[in-house]
Amino acid sequence: MLETFGFTLVALLVIVDPVGTSVIFASMSANNTAAEKRRQAIRATIIATVVLLAFAVLGGWLLRTLGIGMAAMKVAGGLLLFLLAADMVMGQTFLRATPEEQKAGAEAHDISVFPLAIPLLAGPGGMTSMVLMVQQTGGDWGRLAAVFAALIVVLVLALICLLAAGTVARLLGTTGSHVIGRVLGVLLAALAAQIALEGVRESLAAA
Repeated sequence: MLETFGFTLVALLVIVDPVGTSVIFASMSANNTAAEKRRQAIRATIIATVVLLAFAVLGGWLLRTLGIGMAAMKVAGGLLLFLLAADMVMGQTFLRATPEEQKAGAEAHDISVFPLAIPLLAGPGGMTSMVLMVQQTGGDWGRLAAVFAALIVVLVLALICLLAAGTVARLLGTTGSHVIGRVLGVLLAALAAQIALEGVRESLAAA
């Protein structure tokens, strides 16, 4: 359970990136009042929680319906997460909110659903990760509880960072947020490679 909790916690912390997301939120909500920022942060976190939990619960059923094996999901998920890691390290926008999406969010009155909840908090990487993590538990209730506990911890941290977005942005600045994002990207690349290699190994073993 502890190993599952730790693995899921690290993966989701890197993918959701509470600190980096709070910096983006601070810039997009600069013209909002404190009450509006608080309401948007809470609403976005709730929406992201529902989306990620839905993928965690229904992901296995969806895979079985489509006839997709776990090995294939690990390979595809690993590659998708690796693209996200490359995005974070290189500063590109393959799987994260693009500058146009961020600008649209900054111009919108309520950014809680888009782009804050989706895709910043609950993006393709997070959705894929929840499916993978739940499937890797093999139905063990203890490990399932560890996965969901890690998700809740990460989203609570994300909410705390969003509520303190202005302070976080001032403390880190642009350079600090970029450094943290790139370090986390390297860690995510290693996790993605491990998941993909496990999928390849399982596929070869079954052949």
